[in-house]
Amino acid sequence: MSVTNNVTRFLDARKVKYAAHDLPAEKIGALEAAQFMGVPAEQVFKTIVTVCEKGKPVLAVVPAPRVVDLKLLASFLGEKKMHLPSEREAESMTGLQAGGISGLALINKGFQVVIDSAAQTFDEIYVSGGQRGLNIQLGVNDLAQLVQARIGNISRMG
Repeated sequence: MSVTNNVTRFLDARKVKYAAHDLPAEKIGALEAAQFMGVPAEQVFKTIVTVCEKGKPVLAVVPAPRVVDLKLLASFLGEKKMHLPSEREAESMTGLQAGGISGLALINKGFQVVIDSAAQTFDEIYVSGGQRGLNIQLGVNDLAQLVQARIGNISRMG
């Protein structure tokens, strides 16, 4: 049976159609998660914490095989520069462990979310469920609506 946490309770309360997928509890990357679940890597999205020059964190949600392009992201947001915090800083900002950072777990916490436009090629994508070992499969439009995300071209091949 899948894990129940604040994210699954939130989705249940909003009657959002989703599927929870259990993953190994140790930190694995999005590519390994895709392999583990037997789904295309392009359909599994990772959440990367980025920071604007003014210090405001932005969650960039990008496909597993790609990396967040900080120049594209800055341009999309109308910012001069973006940078990547260390893993420890990202965990401190979000209160979540790396490998479990999710826009769904950070709703109403003031995080801006940008989903890479590649998500629009799928009806559903897989994202972290707010903790290591849990991945959530849900509709792209549902995710964007729930986290009030903007969608833009913010990634490139690694």
